[in-house]
Amino acid sequence: MEIGLIGAGSMASALARGISEPVLVSDADHARAEALAAEVGGQALDSNGEVAERADAIVLCHKPAQLDEVARELDGRARVVVSMLGGTSVAQVEAAYPGLPVYRLLPSIPVEVRQGVFCYAPGQLAAKGPERELLDLFGRAGVVFALPEHLIDPAMALMSCGPAFFALMVEAMVDAGVLHGLPPAEAARMTVEAMAGTAGVLRATGDDTAALRRRVTSPGGSTARGLAAFERAGLRAAA
Repeated sequence: MEIGLIGAGSMASALARGISEPVLVSDADHARAEALAAEVGGQALDSNGEVAERADAIVLCHKPAQLDEVARELDGRARVVVSMLGGTSVAQVEAAYPGLPVYRLLPSIPVEVRQGVFCYAPGQLAAKGPERELLDLFGRAGVVFALPEHLIDPAMALMSCGPAFFALMVEAMVDAGVLHGLPPAEAARMTVEAMAGTAGVLRATGDDTAALRRRVTSPGGSTARGLAAFERAGLRAAA
């Protein structure tokens, strides 16, 4: 299946790296499209219409406000539409591309290292298109969660916004380590490896966060005091 990206921004680039297939790509910034195509072994085309004509499925990676404008530009040349547009429902995409199979697949940035998450909501004609093939392809880059569409926004707060939240937490922990004398590079590496290892343990133990905390926390110890400090600072309430 040949994928065509309409847009070559951050999420489009992450997806292209994660699926590890040559892609067709267009972007208002042609140099950006060329750079992405060169990186993943694909081809930058001069227009969105060319991408739609040649691709088996187009992936909408442009700004959500451009939905109708891009649909008019493609002028019936698309065959299958995958939407990565934030805040844009399946019904809105189907209205812009009537009669076509539509798939709403929203990724997180870690798809670029094949450890991402996708939220998925199918359109009304999804079963008449290459649904299984698309899900298998995107599944190379991360875990695909099929959800009722009304749950996609809260899910996005976890899986799409989550990397930024985790990065802020890492920054805070690194700063604390540096304050107590650790070299910045070592503090950063320790914290990142601790986070990655923790994710691995949680995967292996059925995502049981409470059990992991109990294993690590000794009564009256430094972990217990640290957790109490987080609670006093309102970590749960902020989340």
